[in-house]
Amino acid sequence: MRRTSLSRLLAASLCVASVLAPVTVLPATVHAASATVHAASAAGRDCPQGGLGPELTARLDSTIEDVRQQAGIPGVVVGLWMPGKGCYVRATGVGDTATNAPMPVDTYLRIGSETKTFTVTALLELVDDGLVGLDDPVSAYLDGVPCGDRISLRQLAEMRSGLFPYTSDPDFIHDLEADPHRSFTPQEVLAYGFRHDNTAGPGEVFEYSNTNLVLLGLVVEKVGGRRLDEFIRDRVLRPAHLRHTLLPTGAEFPEPHAHGYTVETLSGAVADATDWNPSWAWAAGAMISNLHDLRRWAEVVATGRLLSPRTQAERLRTLPTGFPGTSYGLGILETNGWIGHNGSLPGYETVTVYLPSQQATLVLLLNTDILHEGQEPSTLVARAVTALVTPDNVYAGAIPPR
Repeated sequence: MRRTSLSRLLAASLCVASVLAPVTVLPATVHAASATVHAASAAGRDCPQGGLGPELTARLDSTIEDVRQQAGIPGVVVGLWMPGKGCYVRATGVGDTATNAPMPVDTYLRIGSETKTFTVTALLELVDDGLVGLDDPVSAYLDGVPCGDRISLRQLAEMRSGLFPYTSDPDFIHDLEADPHRSFTPQEVLAYGFRHDNTAGPGEVFEYSNTNLVLLGLVVEKVGGRRLDEFIRDRVLRPAHLRHTLLPTGAEFPEPHAHGYTVETLSGAVADATDWNPSWAWAAGAMISNLHDLRRWAEVVATGRLLSPRTQAERLRTLPTGFPGTSYGLGILETNGWIGHNGSLPGYETVTVYLPSQQATLVLLLNTDILHEGQEPSTLVARAVTALVTPDNVYAGAIPPR
């Protein structure tokens, strides 16, 4: 939900909106903190002493700290695993600007749009079960979707439905910023989007829209026969052995967690968004995870471990986005060879990607979503890290993540 969201491209023939049937500068207390590794954490055990060698490790330490300082990022966790070469796990900066407590390497974090990889995995498991088809119209499962008889589940997952992004609706932005602790239902957020005409015809253009993923979450619930958080827990998280990942039903946030900082406020002032309710993002961006689980998840998503080879091939068939170096598949992006997703919502940003050519994994956790010179802070860190360790595959990742 960022005011500078993707431009809405209009087509000559648009569907008329209908009503869905019921269905800047951080505080001065941010000080530089030395990079730390908590060896007792699961992430620390996964990266024994030695890392990527003293020279590259020192260069990474310096580069990450420089980006953190320049971009005003309170704290960042970086995990990098490169089979045959070594690994790097560091937490630097602070997890709480009021107390200057260090950023914990084992922090839980709100992962924003990385949630899309979980929701779409759930959908694709239903495809493998023979219960849904990617080219089925969404109207076969849900009533009240504008042009729903012409929009396929595939088009929802690949961001080519033409449905208006509810996070671009001025009333939604005001209502969320006026009361960020409010609980939204999927039907309530969709109503903000459905009051607008569609922005393009189905399949015509790429437009990043959380509306698509909320609809897919409702499809998974209807076909799967249980709440989305339960379906993802049973069919995705447990088989992938992710014990520190969840789709919350409210504002709950496991410990330890870093405080998150944002300017997504009515006044534009910096605020602590730690306990804000992410229900508005639901299937598109409400999940929570940590470094250890995201490391595992990166490879699961990129290699299709939970899916049939045929369905995984469909997922990885990416199309241009209009952003250089980055294409988009079924709830997944490809950016100069890296496969995965980024995430952002008030207070937090993440990146979880896998590079098949080197079997490398990169995970970033940041406790701010405040832009620096118009760029996502997570993108700045990811570019700096990959420029050092994979210069032939530098992360582009220029898609606004919500």
